[in-house]
Amino acid sequence: MSGRDIRSIVIFVSIACVLAWNIALPLWFGDGIDSPTGMIAIIAVATMASPAVAALIMVFFVDRDRQKARLLGLWPLKPARRLVKYSLVGIFVPIALVLVSLPVGALLGVYPADFVNFSGFEQDLAERAQAAGTGELTIDLGVLVAIQLLMLPVAAFLNLVPALGEELGWRGWLLPKLMPLGTVPAIVISGVIWGLWHAPMVLLGYNYPDAPGWLGLTMMVGMCILVGAVFGWLRLRSDSVWPAALAHAAFNGAAGTILIFSMAGEHIDTTQATPLGWSGWIVPLALVIVLVATGQFRRPATVQTETAQTAAEAKPPALDPAVSTHAARRSS
Repeated sequence: MSGRDIRSIVIFVSIACVLAWNIALPLWFGDGIDSPTGMIAIIAVATMASPAVAALIMVFFVDRDRQKARLLGLWPLKPARRLVKYSLVGIFVPIALVLVSLPVGALLGVYPADFVNFSGFEQDLAERAQAAGTGELTIDLGVLVAIQLLMLPVAAFLNLVPALGEELGWRGWLLPKLMPLGTVPAIVISGVIWGLWHAPMVLLGYNYPDAPGWLGLTMMVGMCILVGAVFGWLRLRSDSVWPAALAHAAFNGAAGTILIFSMAGEHIDTTQATPLGWSGWIVPLALVIVLVATGQFRRPATVQTETAQTAAEAKPPALDPAVSTHAARRSS
């Protein structure tokens, strides 16, 4: 890795983190996670755009790369078959990882689950209906649960824009920049940076409301390394940021299922249960180990060739030695 690459990475991370902290300042100077839900949602979505802003600043103003869209993984959208395949994997694998974390947590005794009567979901719906003054729920609860599950793939597209705000930075720009260090170091380092970037919200108690700040941030880093490895695998194998963005969007969209299968009156400790907690890391860790052991993080040969050509084309043309020597003599 060149000194220029290291400088670019430092600038990128600094921009993304400074923007994230500045966007979250209203919560820090206000009521924190006790702020109105709408305000928290707006700030969370705005924060997700900060890595994309940092990446765009890098390619347009700092590094001034030529093939900007290609280096970020936005273009080209071909070969179409490869892109579609990994996009579908990106939608359904994160959903499966979220859903499987719940029975695993229940078996380990850290997730209070109700997979039959959905009592926690029913309680949540009743509380919302009461707050809105809409009366009792008229649709069958089982039908409503089925609808929620069937809508999870659709949520990947509904959440795509804010998810792309993160993925354009983390997997679109940062991960390829770290690849000269090797696949595993690149995945780990990008995951650590991604996890620490969440600090403005996590330290307020967002995601891990029961944990002290240091523990919440440590858990977030662990989760980001594992989940980021899956997103990174999609980015590398497809040579596109779109499958990773769809995976991120699907993962966020499926997060609400922890309430659907929860037990009424029980508290969920996210440091232990759900994909945020250690029990939810077991299956992703196994998946990442299999991917590493089977060499799935290697880019296909065609992708490696295309990437090398793109990198060469992105660099400014080198001066001919004779020309540069002549210019030096003239200047002296």
